[in-house]
Order: sequence, then C-alpha cells, then structure tokens
Amino acid sequence: MMRLKSLAALLGTCLCLGSLAAGPALADGPDLIFRKSTVFKWLTPNDKLATYAVDDPMVEGVACYYTVPEKGGVAGAFGLAEEVSDVSLACRQYGPIRFKEKTEQGDVMIRERRSLLFKKMQIVRGCDPKRNVLVYMVYSDKLIEGSPKNSTSTVPIMPWGAGTEALKCSDWITE
Repeated sequence: MMRLKSLAALLGTCLCLGSLAAGPALADGPDLIFRKSTVFKWLTPNDKLATYAVDDPMVEGVACYYTVPEKGGVAGAFGLAEEVSDVSLACRQYGPIRFKEKTEQGDVMIRERRSLLFKKMQIVRGCDPKRNVLVYMVYSDKLIEGSPKNSTSTVPIMPWGAGTEALKCSDWITE
C-alpha cells in the first residue's frame, strides 16, 4: 500500500514538473497552429510535429512560425521526454512595422524549455543595417554540450500601405 502511495506521489510530481517544463517564456505564449502525427504508438501519445506562431513582442507587424518535434510515448505523456533540437523557422511581416523599444543584437524574442531541466529553444532577433532586414535565428542549447542545430529567417522592412515609410532597424537594434 505504501509503495502505491509513493508511486502516485511521484507521478503527481512528474506531471507538475512536466507542465512547468513545457511552458514558453512569453506570458501569452505561442499559438498552436496544428500538429501532425509522425510515429504511431500503442496506448500512449504519438510522436508529432507541432507548428506554432508567435508575434515578436518588441516589433509590431512581425510574426514567426516554427515547427518542433514533440515526443510521445510514456515520457512524452508525462512531460519528461527530452525533445530533439530540430526546429524550423519562418518569420514574416504581416502589417506595418513599429518598434516598441530599443533592443540589442541577438536579444531573445522567445525562450521555451525542451527538456525537464537542461535544454531550451530560443528565437533571437538581430538587424542587418546594410540591407535594412530583421534577422531571426532559432537554436536550442543544452547546459552541458550545446547544439549546432539552428535555422534562420529574415524579414525585409518594407513600407506597408500608401504614404508609409519604412523604419530603419539600425535605429532600434544596436550592437
């Protein structure tokens, strides 16, 4: 009986920790667009690819879409699986671009845990002043060994509508 209570307590703790580990750094969080199963599993959740959208919190008019693998199985069901580092990224201008405040090259746009303790995915933002282009890079890092897997997307800053002028990213994103 005592063993059963200990197991129930452990599972409850794992569920709580798993839900904390999965949460993004942004208050609103990314919007799930859709998921697609990639590996069928009996009696447990399938492995999936999930596509999310997130608005840049510092640059109005820009959204980034990223796709990440999500592990199924028992570990995935409890939020204990360490997710792989593969992430794809595409960012687009969807309205007039307005900077909310000045930032620095490589500032973090979003940070999301990809394992219980050690791995996180980040999307960072920069500026190519020569071409007036916002540059977004996604990568995952691990406390001990890091990860070379990454993806880059660019958003040329263009006028939006008649009578508008394109802002210069170099006025807002500094070294």
